Amino acid sequence: MHLDHIDIKLLGFLQGDSKQTNKELSNKLNLSVTAVYERIKKLEREGVISGYVALVDKAVVNKDFVAFCHIKLVKHSQEYVVKFEQEVANLMEVVECYHISGDYDYLLKVIVSDMEAFREFMVNKLTSINHIGSTHSMFVINEVKHTTAINI
Repeated sequence: MHLDHIDIKLLGFLQGDSKQTNKELSNKLNLSVTAVYERIKKLEREGVISGYVALVDKAVVNKDFVAFCHIKLVKHSQEYVVKFEQEVANLMEVVECYHISGDYDYLLKVIVSDMEAFREFMVNKLTSINHIGSTHSMFVINEVKHTTAINI
């Protein structure tokens, strides 16, 4: 799908605050409310906009301990990869999982309440997944930048 400059501006506004009304967006874009509505529907239909979420403050809900875990599988067979990905997708503490290149096979972003909860997660959940050869964890000291917006 080709995005014109209005689509790009619209996506920027929606990434900043998706609860803006079509009227507010129409004023910012100098378009009619109907034109804004149609553009948003087209972006949704084409899969450019895949969903809408509420961003929750981690500290307020007592989930502000963030860890990144490198995972190395024992073997790189399709069976091991598929099985690992299915199992890690079901772990609620894992908010992001990437299959990566380099010394490790996967990078997980894990969010829990504290170090004790992280240990519980590692011992009772993550290490119970078969085919994990090794793990290496790093803990966030301070979040310098966090955004969900993609610069288009």
